[in-house]
Amino acid sequence: MNTIPPRSGAAFILKKGERLTITDIQGEQVSDFICFNEHDPKEYLSSGRTIDYAETIFLTKGNPFYSNRSNIMFEIVEDTVGRHDFLLTPCSADTFRIIYGDTQPHRGCFGNLCEALEPYGITPDEIPICFNVFMHVAVDGESGKISVLPPKSGAGDHIVIEAKMDLIVGMTACSAEMSNNYSFKPIGYSVNAGL
Repeated sequence: MNTIPPRSGAAFILKKGERLTITDIQGEQVSDFICFNEHDPKEYLSSGRTIDYAETIFLTKGNPFYSNRSNIMFEIVEDTVGRHDFLLTPCSADTFRIIYGDTQPHRGCFGNLCEALEPYGITPDEIPICFNVFMHVAVDGESGKISVLPPKSGAGDHIVIEAKMDLIVGMTACSAEMSNNYSFKPIGYSVNAGL
């Protein structure tokens, strides 16, 4: 298993049919996940289209995830947690400045993804909303107010996704305090051939 150290990121190629396992090694740690079509990075994972077609914000096993062109990019085939987020943007230096009041903010998941995806020719302006694996976001049914709560994932919990096209993948071990119950931990991942 590969390890993404706390508050950092990684990027790699995931071929069609391969399966990616994302593991919360110690528990209560979010991983921001984004992907692009390897052969045309202008096609990218779309929160809006995926939620629209699924008719739910709670995406889990059996849900296909769509691109901005309405093509299926991957599907979750295993999920031991069942609660993730696809509403909130990757944390960034601006997140820490605006929400936390930091005067010397960390670059966050956005900065980590920018660095990891740069070798693949993906620029900062091309990084959209990520699928926030293990992130627990509650939405009040009346006011619409959102609350970031501690992840429901424990040590060893994981999801498995199967690629439906050749992908450039970017992932992080999230850097935001609230998202990870105020403790920064690593994220594990491994790639295996599909069934």
